[in-house]
Amino acid sequence: MAESLSPAQLSNMRSFEHEWAALRECVSSYCDRERLLKLFSAVDWPHLLQLAEEHGVIGQLAAFLNDRNAPAAPSEFKETLLERQRTQNFQTLRLTAELLRLLELFRAQGIPALVIKGPVLAAQAYNDPSMRGYGDLDLLVRQRDIRRATEFMIASGYQAAVSFSAIDARKIPGQYLFSKPDSDLLVELHNDLTLRYFPHPLPIEDFFARQIRVRLDAHEIPAPCMEDELVLICIHGAKHFWERLSWIADVAGLVLRQTSIDWERAGSSARAVQAEHLLHTGLRLAVGVLHARLPGAVSFRVRNDAVAAKLAARALHWLPAAGYAPPGLFERAAFRLRMRGNFLAAPAYLLKLSLSPTEEDWQPGGEISNNAFLDALRRLFRVVRKYGRSGKR
Repeated sequence: MAESLSPAQLSNMRSFEHEWAALRECVSSYCDRERLLKLFSAVDWPHLLQLAEEHGVIGQLAAFLNDRNAPAAPSEFKETLLERQRTQNFQTLRLTAELLRLLELFRAQGIPALVIKGPVLAAQAYNDPSMRGYGDLDLLVRQRDIRRATEFMIASGYQAAVSFSAIDARKIPGQYLFSKPDSDLLVELHNDLTLRYFPHPLPIEDFFARQIRVRLDAHEIPAPCMEDELVLICIHGAKHFWERLSWIADVAGLVLRQTSIDWERAGSSARAVQAEHLLHTGLRLAVGVLHARLPGAVSFRVRNDAVAAKLAARALHWLPAAGYAPPGLFERAAFRLRMRGNFLAAPAYLLKLSLSPTEEDWQPGGEISNNAFLDALRRLFRVVRKYGRSGKR
């Protein structure tokens, strides 16, 4: 086996341009077979495998190459890929079982919850919960239920990253994180207050009112409707600067397989949180990177969104490196400003993201600060220090 790509090589696209092009074709639902055959002749197979892992698309690559009509790949590579896929499948099966257990307990406690991303998105975007890798479980829970949910999670054997004193002091983290000792089980609870990257607060009651049931292992799982999920994952991708191919693949997968998407409702859901540009950015990347196909009217709106075009162009600049060539501090700020779109509202949005403390800021030594001004300053200095450095985050 050849040596792995080093972080320095991963930050330079020229080190793996053939593998990146081949990976995109394999993950795309509209693969150009003749182009892929040419790319395969120059591919470094271990580097392709490493790139697939970094971008979180091991499942999609394995599914493509296991198809009888796929171009041939070396047997050693396919065996290694299959082993990585098995490892991912064990993890997703374990997380799915835990999700079903927790949802049952949540129902017994009278705590409504919606499942976002994770196994539900895998079922919707790929018709196969094992196709998409994920390392935690994400649930949408109303803020008024957070304290009870925390008590319940602790009673279920989890450790809470956010203390009761912080909850009682109305401190809002980036997410309410729970981990299980002696295991790698992670659960995150979100709501309209924690999802601060939404340009306008998420209308959580509307999300609950429009919820659907997604069939998963003979169970009906509560989840946001497809249109709300599509908007949510596009905002999530923008939050992380679209640094992983898996996030774009999720958008392309929903567009391909969920043919009943109500595009007017999707547009309305995006407008409700002032995120039309972010929705269009995700759709534009799905089309440009993975050859997704949109309905005519939707395609016209996406193509004519100048803000989305600029956001997508910037994302494409660092996308191949999978986080090893992250945007610098000023690039990040410029991207955040464009995320908001509106010239007058953009500075306020950037300030909110830059100065709103999270648990990393208001728990510097485990204590709870009651000084909002110092929390905001601590947040600003931490952000500058963290993102002023280079390398993968």
